[in-house]
Amino acid sequence: MLLRDCFSAGRGYKRRMRLRMPRLWGGAMGFFLLSACLVRSEPPNIVLILADDVGFECFGSYGSREYQTPRLDALSRGGIQFDHCHSTPLCTPSRVNLLSGRSNVFNYEDFGVYPRGEPSFAQFFKDQGYATAVAGKWQLLKKTEGVSATDLGFDTYCLWNTPLTARSRYWNPSYERNGELMVLPEGTYGPDVMTDFLIEFINHHREQPFLAYYPMNLVHSPFPPTPDSVDRNEKDEKKNFIDMVAYMDKCVGRIVDSLTAGGLREKTLLVFTSDNGTHDRLVSEWKGRSIRGGKGFTRDHGTHVPLILNWPGVIAPGQRNEDLICFSDFFPTLVEASGFAPRPIRDGDGWSFWPQCRGSEGKKRQWVYGYYFPRPYAKQFDDKYQHFEVRYARDHRYKLYDDGRMFDVVNDVLEERPLTDLLPEVSLSRTRLLNALAQYPNQGRRIDYDRTASSDQPSPSPGEKRSPSGKECL
Repeated sequence: MLLRDCFSAGRGYKRRMRLRMPRLWGGAMGFFLLSACLVRSEPPNIVLILADDVGFECFGSYGSREYQTPRLDALSRGGIQFDHCHSTPLCTPSRVNLLSGRSNVFNYEDFGVYPRGEPSFAQFFKDQGYATAVAGKWQLLKKTEGVSATDLGFDTYCLWNTPLTARSRYWNPSYERNGELMVLPEGTYGPDVMTDFLIEFINHHREQPFLAYYPMNLVHSPFPPTPDSVDRNEKDEKKNFIDMVAYMDKCVGRIVDSLTAGGLREKTLLVFTSDNGTHDRLVSEWKGRSIRGGKGFTRDHGTHVPLILNWPGVIAPGQRNEDLICFSDFFPTLVEASGFAPRPIRDGDGWSFWPQCRGSEGKKRQWVYGYYFPRPYAKQFDDKYQHFEVRYARDHRYKLYDDGRMFDVVNDVLEERPLTDLLPEVSLSRTRLLNALAQYPNQGRRIDYDRTASSDQPSPSPGEKRSPSGKECL
């Protein structure tokens, strides 16, 4: 039985379920699922937190002993953690993918732009009667392209990286709140403002289902000290990054505490993930290995991100899941978790992983697909922030690019040794991944190729390091 069996699929938060007589299961999990269904009578609140530039290796629940993330670790223990979630390698592409439920090959236009006319999960939940808010990094609107938070379905917002804001995001930040630049006291730390905004929103909407989307500024570069840093003048980027990860965790904890204080914790689904891997200037220690961040690169350390879901009384605690998850999967998962009928998305390639959250096997992905062309109108392409156009598909072990290169990403995580001797297992995976690539367009549907430089550039040779030719992602 899925949670949708307990909820009405109609519009509006006041509609209530018609209870079906549930089947009985044996065992503790069965009792847990049955009890949860019997007490749920309205759609949940949703808090979706998207951290910025932090890979799986920076979290205690994923095996880190270098970073302190006690609040997120507790959410993992109390819910479900997915160990194989993959984003795109960079900021805007991941945000477009996450919000729309479609791979970038179908709708990506340019860096800093959300395609006009595309659906979003915010608009979907607004149409169901939810109050909707977003706070954090926007990066989806330029002066003549993209969309505002209001366009995308958010009732209220507090944002950085809009046409109105300046570059400062941490100390003495430049933020836009509902169409106006905020006037903030000297010494203001930006992440506190964003967290306060969402807590205020949550407290104001206790009697109505709400969607709070928190695309955090933390822990993107630059790497200044935080309010909790011992030395406010510290210049060591790694030391400050460790403090920033801890402060990110603290902000998540404040959101959780506000839900608990308002009596909303058991009515709220909380989802935490990240938009891409850690900055490559940073090296982290993880299970006896040194991992250099892979932000901007298509290899694992650029796309392997944390994913934790927690909903007391509905998601059983202590679950670890090995299924492959991609960002197209979030939209249908949120819809199913809330008990609404599936929302058809044109070219939507996401699958709901809500059954897995409820302890069922669910529909398992055999592969995930990636399309990456972050700045299609750059004057020159590289293999990072101005990456040449590339498509790839991967399973748990093998990864196939559209130029034919194939890698064993378990034993060659940096993708330095293309496979040439295809053993039967490898040949089987290659065939499956070729079939996956064949299900998608050969080029981006929203790219104006008359404006692009030649993106038919040779792939890097094994071990070759190309220097990025353009500016870093904001």
